[in-house]
Amino acid sequence: MDAIAIRRVGSMDVDRLQKISKQTFVETFSAKNTAENMERFLEENYSTGRLTAELENPNSLHYFALLGEDVIGYLKLNTGPAQTELQHEPALEIQRIYITKARQGKKVGQLLFEKAIQTARRLNVDYLWLGVWEENPKAISFYQKNGMVEFGRHIFRLGDDEQTDILMKLPARNP
Repeated sequence: MDAIAIRRVGSMDVDRLQKISKQTFVETFSAKNTAENMERFLEENYSTGRLTAELENPNSLHYFALLGEDVIGYLKLNTGPAQTELQHEPALEIQRIYITKARQGKKVGQLLFEKAIQTARRLNVDYLWLGVWEENPKAISFYQKNGMVEFGRHIFRLGDDEQTDILMKLPARNP
């Protein structure tokens, strides 16, 4: 298999980001959610305007996982005021880490997770954190295997459905 490259996403990549965002979100969550709630979420969160604003936010970082020229996954990180819930100032949020269904289980997620850890250390934050849907055992297991531990819960709205996310964190500093 060819090497997977991790590359920073720029504003000129908004169309590719929109495509991979919608594709991976649908692949991951459509089986357990209504079509109406999925459509509403996609329209609200993955519009060109919204993604462009995210890409232009200096407190957010996006990365593509590329196999050749094909985008097979992506990562979105937030610092400071861009965090969805400001847990602690010197923290880094992994807001999105998604891989295409065809590439899951092939270490792409691990590469993106390691990029998040490298970024956290470069930014000298205390810890990384994220929210993961309680009904996504595959993702929960992945994060646990990477040393993340539960520290709380919050509500995530998908359309008109209130869902519970498990909040997990990992110290970012080297021991």
